[in-house]
Amino acid sequence: MAKNKDQKLNFIDVFAGAGGLSCGMEMAGMDCLLGVDYDKYAMETFAKNHKKAEVYCGDIRKLTKNKLDELLKNKPVHAVVGGPPCQGFSTAGNGDPKDERNVLFLEFVRIVRLTRPYFVVMENVTGLVAKKNEGVLKDIFSRFHRLGYNLDVQVMSAHNYGVPEKRRRTIIIGTRINDAPIYPDFTHGDPQEDAKKKTVTVGDIIFDLKTKSGKLHNHDIATAEVKNKLDGKRLARIPEGKGIRYERDELAYFPKSLKLGVNWKEIPENRFRQSKYQRLDRLSPSPTIMTHRHSYFHPTENRYLTAREAARIQSFPNNFEFMGPLSAQWRQIGNAVPPLLGKAIGKALTKLHKVALPEDLDFKKRLKPNDNKIQFQRGKAFVYKEKPQAQVN
Repeated sequence: MAKNKDQKLNFIDVFAGAGGLSCGMEMAGMDCLLGVDYDKYAMETFAKNHKKAEVYCGDIRKLTKNKLDELLKNKPVHAVVGGPPCQGFSTAGNGDPKDERNVLFLEFVRIVRLTRPYFVVMENVTGLVAKKNEGVLKDIFSRFHRLGYNLDVQVMSAHNYGVPEKRRRTIIIGTRINDAPIYPDFTHGDPQEDAKKKTVTVGDIIFDLKTKSGKLHNHDIATAEVKNKLDGKRLARIPEGKGIRYERDELAYFPKSLKLGVNWKEIPENRFRQSKYQRLDRLSPSPTIMTHRHSYFHPTENRYLTAREAARIQSFPNNFEFMGPLSAQWRQIGNAVPPLLGKAIGKALTKLHKVALPEDLDFKKRLKPNDNKIQFQRGKAFVYKEKPQAQVN
């Protein structure tokens, strides 16, 4: 294991979706061998954009060892990555042993057990590190520790890695050939974040949508039209970067004829949970792109975003083409790991491989105790402006 530290690393993407994480890790110089997901449109997209990778579309519980071996064609697997559902997984607290997500997470563990990769990467919602999910996180660490992996966890914000979007995800990295995982330094951000470059904004990318050959994929302006006339009139009144969340917003932007007709005093906290008619701001990163087009509007035009514009904000390259109906395209885009975030993670794995421990070091001596580590994960995970401890060049 890890004999050639300059070799190209192979990985498989489980619960891959359209393949945003795979796209980014390939940008980092890794090779995707296999994408696994049950969503047929997502797997069509994955196959379209990862032509050298195999695709398994179906129930992961039916992906047997024989089938896995057949798909991998005797190629070594250096990393297993993906976003397994695991909020329902816990043997402590209020964990529900019948929760379907338990089974799916355990299938991810099974794939790791079968392939014995150097590295494991899991991504999930930020809520995974919340106090109520401490039992879940402990179970995850414990199960992978028993397989020989040292784990760490951080909440990473995509805008710190060149993505024009403040999207935060919990990223767990495990290694069985190092003392501990490392996370990449910020490459972008605000000056106080000790970043090399300024944050990329919506305005930096929103008009750069064509491929090098001049093609436009998934950019149908007609489907982005606001068909409701009243909604159109309201949107036309909203300045760039603004929306309606509080009564003061409604008073500032809408005449009486366009009022929403809500009793602000009866709404919980006297505000909408999410702003309505929210325009993006060309001078700032976008909020998190959702799985449907109705959350945000174009910064200067009176319409929704197109799927291509949303994908561009997620940092997908313009030649990455999404398959299926528009609703499926948006679901794939909104669920994806931003590729540039995936690229940063891929570079971290490459760095870990280059500093791997000696081959003859006893297996058990590689493992570090988990007991104390879990206690400080939550506080550390939500520190966004702290420079990561280890640098990836």
